[in-house]
Amino acid sequence: MKMNIIAEGLSDPYAPRYHLIAPEGAARPFDPNGALFWKGRYHLFYIFQDPALPHGGHCWGHVSSADLLHWDYHPTALAPAPGDPEMGIFSGCALLTKDGVPTLVYHGVGAGTCLAFAEDDDLIRWRKSKHNPVIPIPQEGDPGWGVYNVFDPHAWLEGDTYYVILGGKVKPHNLYDTAYLFSSPDLLRWRYLRPFYNPNPHWTGEEEDCACPDFFALGNRHALLCISHPWGARIYLGRWETREGVGTFVPEEHLRMNWPGGPCFAPESLIDDRGRRLFWAWALDQRAGEGLVTNALGVMTLPRALSLDEAGRLQIDPPVEFEALRREPRHIEGFMLGDGEEQRLAGIAGDTMELSLVAEVTKGGRLGLKVRASPDDTEETIILVDTAAGTLAIDTRRSTLASNVFQRHPIARGDVPQQDVRVQTAPLHLDPDEPLRLRIFLDRSMLEVFANRRQCVTQRIYPTREDSLGVALFAQGSAATVRSVEAWQMAPTPLGCL
Repeated sequence: MKMNIIAEGLSDPYAPRYHLIAPEGAARPFDPNGALFWKGRYHLFYIFQDPALPHGGHCWGHVSSADLLHWDYHPTALAPAPGDPEMGIFSGCALLTKDGVPTLVYHGVGAGTCLAFAEDDDLIRWRKSKHNPVIPIPQEGDPGWGVYNVFDPHAWLEGDTYYVILGGKVKPHNLYDTAYLFSSPDLLRWRYLRPFYNPNPHWTGEEEDCACPDFFALGNRHALLCISHPWGARIYLGRWETREGVGTFVPEEHLRMNWPGGPCFAPESLIDDRGRRLFWAWALDQRAGEGLVTNALGVMTLPRALSLDEAGRLQIDPPVEFEALRREPRHIEGFMLGDGEEQRLAGIAGDTMELSLVAEVTKGGRLGLKVRASPDDTEETIILVDTAAGTLAIDTRRSTLASNVFQRHPIARGDVPQQDVRVQTAPLHLDPDEPLRLRIFLDRSMLEVFANRRQCVTQRIYPTREDSLGVALFAQGSAATVRSVEAWQMAPTPLGCL
């Protein structure tokens, strides 16, 4: 059944060919969850909806891969069943117990924090704890009422103690983002400790929350990867301090991973056998309004490797494994672009490609790259680096002739009207004499732009014309020196089902 749905989905001209997609078809939400490297394989769980189940039918699907490229789809891992305390399975994580047993920690809808334990090394069979929910949702009159939030959990083992943080807002007023820290000796008996961190109003607004939290060491710092529902994916970098046996996260830096008009949502990470911290995120479909799309495939971003450079700055890279998909290489030697000049790149075109660009842009100048451009430019998506503003933008105002594209902001906030934002703009400040280095991944409706190893912007695009395949470069404000352009067609990744 799953493979039939995949085949139907791939007939959609916007369905990606080398990104991970939901085998169940439509999935909203399609949060990645429970990421774990186990016995030589990458395991990723994700939320999908089973229409045969009540209350939305939210379940966890399961895929695994040996190489990050070719994924095997497995039977549903977690689903609500008669007699369970939960009505659905929402976001959570995976960890190994003190005894080395893979364990899923998830939010049981209507119940609270729940557990499931693996019963085989392929992580196919799971046994839910008879003690679920191990942290119940507080009801009025309970000790936790108005004190902490019970929502998306992230748990880890530190020494002999388990910790979990539960995402949410600052109680009792439900304004600004935080998470709530608990500890346990055995995953079953939990003690509330304190708010995990203090929000900073210079970084986040009162409308934001902390959802889908993921906490881990990164180099000599600690990171809290998460979302706020209105803004999407983001990350805190800071210190994990323990005083008198109680831990506190002290954020020192807050970085967005999504900006108004962007679809990057619900990140989830793991650490693999190479020591790499890899994360995926859900790339929301951005079609709505007239001709509302109700059966859009769930799509993940490429996995992204997080690290720190020598100065402690965040680095974001595509995994080297994706170079194995490169086909039909094209190379263009360096050339100059005058102010206001545009050059179409002969022999480089497509909708399933990787592009690599190295250029020198004079301070105050702008360099633009057009992708998925029709011959007459009635459709085009522009990637624009503005050195004066210190920004990297994806401009989709001419990406499509369709009328049903809506790049909403805020992403999710019921009390604020959503805007259609067609230029997503992220910060990108180049150091003096630093060349611009872009790696761009096109996969039908998916566009991901990695810049100088420290920025990555995601966008969904929906060109309608079959000839919207061209690539061009242009300069504005000053001349630019293009050192090299390389391009590859990207092979599709076959899909399997175990």
